[in-house]
Amino acid sequence: MRKYDVVVIGAGPGGMTAALYAARANLNVAMLDRGIYGGQMNNTDDIENYPGFTTIKGPELGEKMYQGTVKAGVNFVYGDVQNVTVDDQQMKHIQTDSDELVASAVIIATGSNNRKLGVPGEENFSGKGVSYCAVCDGSFFKGKNVTVVGGGDSAISEGLYLANVTDGVNVIHRRDQLRAQKVLQNRAFDNDKIDFTWNTSVTEILGDENHVTGVKIHNNQVGDDTTLDTDGVFVYVGNFPNSQIFNNLNITDQAGWIITNDQMETTIPGIYAIGDVRQKQLRQITTAVGDGGIAGQNAFEYFEAIKHRQTVKD
Repeated sequence: MRKYDVVVIGAGPGGMTAALYAARANLNVAMLDRGIYGGQMNNTDDIENYPGFTTIKGPELGEKMYQGTVKAGVNFVYGDVQNVTVDDQQMKHIQTDSDELVASAVIIATGSNNRKLGVPGEENFSGKGVSYCAVCDGSFFKGKNVTVVGGGDSAISEGLYLANVTDGVNVIHRRDQLRAQKVLQNRAFDNDKIDFTWNTSVTEILGDENHVTGVKIHNNQVGDDTTLDTDGVFVYVGNFPNSQIFNNLNITDQAGWIITNDQMETTIPGIYAIGDVRQKQLRQITTAVGDGGIAGQNAFEYFEAIKHRQTVKD
């Protein structure tokens, strides 16, 4: 059993920021992750929307953030979290696959994962034309034509974004009508650069060594199989939070997103949630960093309040 003032679960940009702020407040901080620090930044080639850098490689930005935590004295711990519980003294117990950590405060920064199509070619061309974030990657497709897969709010709002930076967008949806909000639908239908392919599923993503060249599609009504040329495929069939291990804490909504207030506080004192795992609208590196700064500072204030109460009691 290892004791800390604060344990940050997750070493993405939000987690590293939270750990940095807590450590700079002179707290004993552990940053826990089952993989290498950096999170999804490690899967991103060029980042062009992070302030301070015209462009930077995802792993490079992750390394720079990590070195800041090292300088501040954060302890990086490898481990796969199995369970988090709270005892009668409000101490948090984090059980991993190999150890147990105990802390006064916990900051959850476990992120989310994009739901994938699960079709041939999707994994092979990830980062080579297959993307799950138009805001992140749309600018790479200026002057090109792209495909958006999905029919919900994310698919249509991102399709509208892509229509501003590409030559054309083809939205492929497996149903005959969109699920997105009507206001988004109307904007998309009124946009001359957006076309729709209805009642259709993508069955394979095609390409050469370096990039996507097309998709195979199947019409769900008539049964036709055809191939469409495209330079990129943006997948929006949903995403899911990495929050299953916190189900016992009852801090999530029905979809699994962790509910917080604007101070990143959950309903359990001393447990905070930040970044993509949190119920929020915009999931970006910048918003995760902002969440992390707030949570790290509030974890310090929570720890100070505990010390004050203990001093008064003594």
